[in-house]
Amino acid sequence: MTFKKHICIALSGITAAVCLAQINPAFAIDNRIDQIRPDAPELAAYGRYPVGVTTLQVSNPGQLDILNAKPGEAIPRYNRPLTLEIWYPAVAADHSPSATTFRTFLRDGKTEVTLTGKAVRDAAAEKNAGVFPLVIVSHGYPGNRFLLSHLTENLASKGYVVVAIDHTDSTFHEFKNFSSTLLNRSLDQLFVLNQMALLNEQDKTGKLTGIIDATNTALIGYSMGGYGVLNSLGAGVSAKSVSAPTVPNGALQSRAANDPRYLASIDKRIKAAVAFAPWGWNAGLWDTQALAAIRTPLFYIAGSADDVSGYSPGVRNLFESSINTGRYLLTFENANHSAGAPIPAPKESWQAVPTLKRIPAESYIDAVWDNTRMNNISQHFVTAFLGKYLKHDDSMDAFLALTENARDGKWSADESGNKKPEHTYWKGFPARTAVGLKLEYLPAATSQKQ
Repeated sequence: MTFKKHICIALSGITAAVCLAQINPAFAIDNRIDQIRPDAPELAAYGRYPVGVTTLQVSNPGQLDILNAKPGEAIPRYNRPLTLEIWYPAVAADHSPSATTFRTFLRDGKTEVTLTGKAVRDAAAEKNAGVFPLVIVSHGYPGNRFLLSHLTENLASKGYVVVAIDHTDSTFHEFKNFSSTLLNRSLDQLFVLNQMALLNEQDKTGKLTGIIDATNTALIGYSMGGYGVLNSLGAGVSAKSVSAPTVPNGALQSRAANDPRYLASIDKRIKAAVAFAPWGWNAGLWDTQALAAIRTPLFYIAGSADDVSGYSPGVRNLFESSINTGRYLLTFENANHSAGAPIPAPKESWQAVPTLKRIPAESYIDAVWDNTRMNNISQHFVTAFLGKYLKHDDSMDAFLALTENARDGKWSADESGNKKPEHTYWKGFPARTAVGLKLEYLPAATSQKQ
């Protein structure tokens, strides 16, 4: 045994694992995105479909090159590149290759990590089950297309085609001035919707032809991805934000409420949306009038201690002000900004890096809640919500019509496990496992609880 190996083995925990991985690839760290805890709620479990995954490069022509804008001059244009990761229902082969690993970056933009799930790279798509609803997923600023991969893969197994976007200028390994994210986030989402509709008609590989129902689409976004979701749905940004110098030369006007270009961009193919900790209320990006323009069913997810997007004021104001649609708010009590969205922190992120003041893991973890636990809860509720609004499955209603505060639900069952009439515990949650959660619902045209 070498001296270096002696040193590694003397270490403990993740430090030893990272050290051994550097010496011998056989010790490579297995960062799973597909973990389902034994206490997970019912709908968190993977669905009946095997999952395939493929990567696609696309380019949105003629977009404003906001990062090269100069005061008083016309903004140049460029072809905006985007990398997409697409998860889809697949066919199980007799001799399927091992599950795909994904290479991505940590928050420092330099440290590469490997993620592992159940999906198989470029597996044959399921072509005998008709078309599948489309789900488009947006990460935060910065982030990457794998940040919510626990959810993307899970949903694909339940009969959705799920595409996650690497938003140019907004990823861990390539993040630039915030102005690009403010301008382009919803534009990227809408462009990808069109691209997926085209892919359904003319996928050059033939893999995804005929299985994508872009007319039945949901958007999912986290933080700045959530900002993009609200803007895509009809919440135009405020005049105050347009005049702010954050996005130069008034370029954000094209995403402003009442601007004809913005109003023309609202896409009726979007039937539902999930917004994890959407950013913008406390920055003055929206007012109540803009949020009242949303007509699409919405599921908000937030931590009550969110110090990035805010909670109250913050996400709760967005929930209460979206008065012209039915909407939910799932609250993780005492959770911060990472409530329910990011995958478990890759093990390599537990170590400090010289270019960051905080450990990279802080882009994933929460001080109170376990990531996998939050992920499972999100998988459960997003499954119920999309099942209701995209698949029109009435059985999902029982998972959404709950006692508002989970702590007020009563568990009552006989010795055989049959629920008694007085049982009011959250459906799908094992006994004692809904603690710390709150689910509220407001119907359209309701600004506050009655």
